[in-house]
Amino acid sequence: MAQVKETAVVYSQEELAPEIFSMWITTETAKEAKPGQFISVYSKDGSRLLPRPISICEADPEEGRLRIVYRIAGAGTKEFSSFESGDPIDIMGPLGNGFPQEGENVFLIGGGIGIPPMLELAKNLNCEKQMILGYRDGNLFLRDEFEAYGEVFVATEDGSAGTKGNVLDAIRENGLTADVMYACGPTPMLRALKQYAMEHNIRCYISLEEKMACGIGACLACVCQSSEVDHHSNVHNKRICKDGPVFLAQEVDL
Repeated sequence: MAQVKETAVVYSQEELAPEIFSMWITTETAKEAKPGQFISVYSKDGSRLLPRPISICEADPEEGRLRIVYRIAGAGTKEFSSFESGDPIDIMGPLGNGFPQEGENVFLIGGGIGIPPMLELAKNLNCEKQMILGYRDGNLFLRDEFEAYGEVFVATEDGSAGTKGNVLDAIRENGLTADVMYACGPTPMLRALKQYAMEHNIRCYISLEEKMACGIGACLACVCQSSEVDHHSNVHNKRICKDGPVFLAQEVDL
């Protein structure tokens, strides 16, 4: 599908937890979207030229709708939270690569706002799944929806639900094992999971969170360090928006 800007339509929106919103969008993008990809969402304010990259949470190609779940993090996402059913919304997508789908017994791990993109993967993977979700507190957005696709384990920083601590604490406390790991979340979490996967011989795919500019790989604003020389820039870089956001963990340095 060509990467073109489209004026889509907001189908519905609701607040799942304080400052975390779920928006369904009617768009042609839904027919092409894959787990792990994202869309760029544009502000109506002309002073904010750059779009906001937001992961695809779910896609419904039959109905022509996709879902994003996002946290208010600035003026742009604050604006998006005010949109209502029927409002036009400018987007581009689907962008980036997606998660490969392999393994017989897998971990799906999401931390914070890295949780939403794991839901579409949970729907698509036809294997045994153990989903480990990390939250700050007891606002366990999307947990019930994940439970439709397998066993869910929760970790909270304040200990208000599940394991007190982080997602690795939940894995260890529950004695969980897997042959493939898929993860999305903040860099410190991904760094720890990469190390854990190496120690336990688990194939690990990570989706990186990064601020972006163009979203299509032209500006090099979202590069990360890579283990091999990138053919585009001829240095040890990977463009998260274009080469990612999903990488095999050993491809990138965190």
